[in-house]
Amino acid sequence: MEEPDPRPDLGPALNRLREHLLEFSVRRGDFVLKSGRRSDWFIDGKQTACRPEGILLIAEAMLERLDPTVTALGGLTMGADPVAFGVAAVAATRGRDLRAFSIRKEAKGHGVAGRVAGALMAGDRVAVVEDVVTRGLSPMEAVAVVREFGAEPVVVMPVVDRGGTCGDLASREGVAFSPLLTAPDLGLSYQGA
Repeated sequence: MEEPDPRPDLGPALNRLREHLLEFSVRRGDFVLKSGRRSDWFIDGKQTACRPEGILLIAEAMLERLDPTVTALGGLTMGADPVAFGVAAVAATRGRDLRAFSIRKEAKGHGVAGRVAGALMAGDRVAVVEDVVTRGLSPMEAVAVVREFGAEPVVVMPVVDRGGTCGDLASREGVAFSPLLTAPDLGLSYQGA
């Protein structure tokens, strides 16, 4: 007799995204995280976000959840790039005009002002996206840059919340937090410090 799956049923779109992440992005072993902490699992979200079927699954789930008043999406390069550009492209095929942008690690000095590259405009209502968040520092940096640019960050929406701490940081900044999936959704424990 087959044992029931202990993971929650998240609906068809998120269940398929979860399976893709588990197949292509989640690795087991002994890893040292950017924070210096050790972990018995690691997730490389780009292994899902950079595959055609993966970005389609991300776009389907994100577009279902994204508030219709959001006009642009992006975040810090590299983690946000495939998500923002892929979701914006899929949105266009569905008649939704979402502009995408990327935030550079540092400002360019040759004719391009600031850290923002892409189609962000002052006054935009922004979804700050990311493939995977652990501590939440990258999306919070993106929130600050978006505000400085003159746009309004309204939600931080990672594909996976690995750490369980970003929601509190977003709340302190007055920004909603809406991960598509969490570590427990993947059958794993939070490891955020």
